[in-house]
Amino acid sequence: MRVRFRGLICAVIAVLAASSPALAQNPDRPAPAKAAAGAPGADLSGVWRRLRRPPDTKRRYTLFDIALSLPTNDLAMTPWGEAQFKANKPNVGPNAVTLSASNDPDRKCFPPGVPRVYLERGEPFELLQASGRVVQVFEYDHFVRQIYADGRKHPDDPVPTWMGDSIGKWEGNTFVVDTIGFNDRTWLDYAGHPHSDALHVVERFQRPDHNTLQIDLTIEDPKAYTKPWGGRMNFELKPDWTLGEMVCEDNANFDEIQKRTEPGK
Repeated sequence: MRVRFRGLICAVIAVLAASSPALAQNPDRPAPAKAAAGAPGADLSGVWRRLRRPPDTKRRYTLFDIALSLPTNDLAMTPWGEAQFKANKPNVGPNAVTLSASNDPDRKCFPPGVPRVYLERGEPFELLQASGRVVQVFEYDHFVRQIYADGRKHPDDPVPTWMGDSIGKWEGNTFVVDTIGFNDRTWLDYAGHPHSDALHVVERFQRPDHNTLQIDLTIEDPKAYTKPWGGRMNFELKPDWTLGEMVCEDNANFDEIQKRTEPGK
């Protein structure tokens, strides 16, 4: 069982306790789950981690392929996007450089943005549901993402932020999340795919069975990409897990130690 951290989770649970579904997951509960109290659609609540099983058995997959990269169906970059992509220097993946040469904003512990937050070190997140709201609590650096589903619209001129402005709505058992209002200081994934402040992300959350969460992702950014692209990510329920404490600054200190001990340093 994973180590529990109490501070942030307890605060969130205290706010949502009156309307949230029970957080404990029963692995024997039949699928599909019942709808959360006060919210339409499916019950998405639980602790979820990116599925580690390879999509097929026809080739070998690395951890980068399975947990740290986005599905890149129909990805086609503009000249601006290509230039940004070439300027980015990831530390993992097919274009990896040494840690000391990487310019990944993660190394400075900046917020990861969306959708990269799903890829951060392959760590889990928890979904909490309430009337008119879905909350994501990420193990990575204790990030909390509020997704309002009370009928509100995006601000006419949103202030650019790291994680964007997210609103959601239910379409049957699918929770559709629309996010805009990003700054341009994050990467979309560990491979270094860029975006501009025109980034528009749509996520479609579904629970096809009790133990699976499916997110269909659409990324639109006319400055960086010639057409929308994306794909599907699958997550598995971890009913016996509680979120652990992951502090980015601790890892940043470790990275500095590793950099100083690289050959030639």
